[in-house]
Parts: sequence; structure tokens; C-alpha cells
Amino acid sequence: MTKRLRDNITSEYFGAANKLKSKNARRRIVAYVESYDDVLFWRTLLGNYEDETRYFEVMLPSHKTLERGKRSVLMNLIYSKVGEDMIACVDADYDYLIQGATETSKSIIGNKFVFHTYAYAIENLQCYAPSLHNVCVMVTLNDHAVFDFVDFMRQYSVAIFPLFVWSIWHYRRSIYGQFTITEFNKVIELGGFNVNAPEAAIANLRNKVWKKGNWLRKKYPDAKESYLSLKRELIELGVTPETTYLYIQGHHLFDKIVMPIMTKVCGILIREREAEIRRQAVHSTQMRNELSCYSHSVQDIGQMLKKHVGYLSSPPFKRTQADVERFLEVKSEE
Repeated sequence: MTKRLRDNITSEYFGAANKLKSKNARRRIVAYVESYDDVLFWRTLLGNYEDETRYFEVMLPSHKTLERGKRSVLMNLIYSKVGEDMIACVDADYDYLIQGATETSKSIIGNKFVFHTYAYAIENLQCYAPSLHNVCVMVTLNDHAVFDFVDFMRQYSVAIFPLFVWSIWHYRRSIYGQFTITEFNKVIELGGFNVNAPEAAIANLRNKVWKKGNWLRKKYPDAKESYLSLKRELIELGVTPETTYLYIQGHHLFDKIVMPIMTKVCGILIREREAEIRRQAVHSTQMRNELSCYSHSVQDIGQMLKKHVGYLSSPPFKRTQADVERFLEVKSEE
């Protein structure tokens, strides 16, 4: 028996196993995901569709090796023939937006047994702007809104959108080496950021984007029509200027944009709560006890971002839900 046959558990195997069970037994659907961090996200989504007739088992691509990632998941698509009893669940990355420009993109957007995030990655959904204040509350136990995440991420998105179109323009033409995601990420970093004066960071960002965009316009003087056409198409695909942050590289958004802002905002909220305790304490012993109790209640920002589910109402998540419902032929209750 070849290694491929040993290592790749096929959809036919799961289908046959399901047929051997009692007619009253639930159908098992295996969902392959890219990494450990993806298990909870896809369990949260798919678990809503479990009933007395079916259940999902979310797992990494291989039981016998530590191989992970999108490529490994899609290799199961190619060799194991995903189907009614085995599905692939992956980050969209740029593959959704380049609309079949590569073989991977074709596999993701053209196979009904492959589900993707629409947003670049799970991290983007974890950074869904309307949910970030609640994450701050989870971390600090302080509900004082000291920063407008929704407005800031809207302004940030509008500022980077023109350059984002250029990024997709390069990837659609397979000339991404001339303007890589890494280069794009360097331009859209915030640099110095002041919670009390976020407009300065946005103004600086707009200036950097304009300079790089101007350089690209000079490099590709005949690209105006194709650029504008792509811009319109991206909006039709769901990338509005106000929501661009959901479609940039997820790790960059999480680590370089949202986490630094959240760290500063949560720092303000923690100091505010501690000052309140000091002010209200009747004596020093009570103050120390309350401060210690509060300190032990404060949570880790990164972990709360990864575990919250405030993205359930986001448009990309709902689109993935709709795909799953079509696969299961589930009628929406809405």
C-alpha cells in the first residue's frame, strides 16, 4: 500500500462508514482546516448546523504527520476527493479576490466542497471593528468607550483602499514580485499612534499611500482603465473602501494594526479602573486586596481576540454561512 493511500483518508471512506451505521445514526462530516487556531472558528460556524441527522468533526489535514496549512488541506481535496462526507475549510487569502488567476484560486472558488472565509483570514474576522470594544471589556472589565474602533477602522480602510487595488492588480497578473504583499504591508503600517489623536496617524497613512500609488501610476501609465475596472469588480465582490481592512493580510492586521491599538486602549482602561479602586478604597488593606483581585481578573488581549465571537454578524462570516447552508440544503430562518 502506498504512503498516499495510507495517509489520505478519502471522502468515499467516510461515506462508506456512514452507510454501515444504523439508519438512525447521525452522518459524520469531516472538515479539514489549516491549523490549530482554525479549529475553534470552524467549529463555531459548523456546529450551528448539527442536528439529529449529522455532525461535524473538525480536524487538521493529517493524523500521521504534523503537516498543516492551506496546501495540505487542498492536497486532500485533490487526492482524497472531498465530497458529501468530507469538506475543506480554508482562509480565502487573496485567492477569492483574484478570481481564478491561479490553480489554488480555482480550487477555492470553483469547488462546492471547499469553504473559505471571504475575508483574507480568520484573524481579520477576529479584528472585526464593531466587536473590538466588547473585547476591551472582556480584557479589562471596564465598559468605558475611550476609542471609536469602528470609525478608525473605517478611516484606515478608506485610506489604504487605493493601494489595495494595486496589490490585487499585481496578483491578478501574476507579477506580484513587482509589488509584494510585504511591500504593501510596509506602506500601510501606522507607525506612531496616539489614541487621543488618531487623525495624525490616518493623515500620515494617506500621504504614504498617495506617494506609493503615484509611483505605481508612473510605472504603469497604461493601467488606468484596468485599475478602475478592477476597483469596480472588487466592490462587487464585497470589498468596499470602508471595509478594506478585512481583506488585507490577516497576521499583519492582527499583529501590527489592531494589537498595538488594543494594547494602548486596554492600558488606559486598566489604569482608569485601578485609579477608581485607589480613590474608593477606605483603607490601604482594602485597596491592596481590590487591586490584587482586579489584576487577577484582567485577561490577555491576544487570547481574547482569538476566542471572542463578535464577528458572527460580519458580512464575510454570513457569506460563508450561506455557502454551508447551500451545501447542506438548509433553509435560513431569517
